Amino acid sequence: MREEAIVEAAAGVHLVHGSDTNWVVLSEGESVTLIDTGYPGDREDLLASLAALGHRPEDVTAVLVTHAHTDHLGSAEFLSRTFGTPVLLHEAEVPHARREFLHQVSIGQVMRQAWRPGVLPWAVRALRSGGKTDVRVTKPEAFAGPGPLDLPGRPVPVHTPGHTGGHCVYHLPDAGVLISGDALVSGHPTSRTRGPHLLPEMFDAERAAALDSLRHIEGLDADVLLPGHGPLHRGPVREAAGRARELAA
Repeated sequence: MREEAIVEAAAGVHLVHGSDTNWVVLSEGESVTLIDTGYPGDREDLLASLAALGHRPEDVTAVLVTHAHTDHLGSAEFLSRTFGTPVLLHEAEVPHARREFLHQVSIGQVMRQAWRPGVLPWAVRALRSGGKTDVRVTKPEAFAGPGPLDLPGRPVPVHTPGHTGGHCVYHLPDAGVLISGDALVSGHPTSRTRGPHLLPEMFDAERAAALDSLRHIEGLDADVLLPGHGPLHRGPVREAAGRARELAA
């Protein structure tokens, strides 16, 4: 695990950069909430990041998933089967995690965009990282209703559909942090844009809903953004969401 891959955002809050996708470790004493898990091929780095922060896989109280794309769900079933770790998502994303359906960019869509700089190199890395692996979760669970979850870090889920139907961001009000998954990113190999923005449209299940979900993010009080792709971003999250809306327009 590269030392620079683990970035401390706040006390007990660490952003970890995997191959092309990030995950977040929320530590509270010996217990951990893990938000997303990277690609299947990131598993060794995922476990190494826990060890570097002084944790064992058994310390993970739950895996929270922003959405059930392969590059975020990669090791969720492994942790569930091996250590009995519950895997929690928004209720609309539970059948997606079970692979009753799959809302994810297709190879055909990628190939139609292959002329764009960065798309083919990213696609090759994605395949090598297990991007076509079956990562369905056998027993995903919907977390309880609104409000903070009784987990390390006390994350508050906020439904932000568009990238997928059940996509959620996780707000840490006390720390002033927003974990945004793919609802708002700060970089991606297929985009030349840097700073807060939406992913290229081919990645969204419903672009209009993804744009509309930015208003939910604009209403959250946070000044640190931990995205699913790209580096940590500091600055008011409402301004970051506003910038993403302007760029998309």
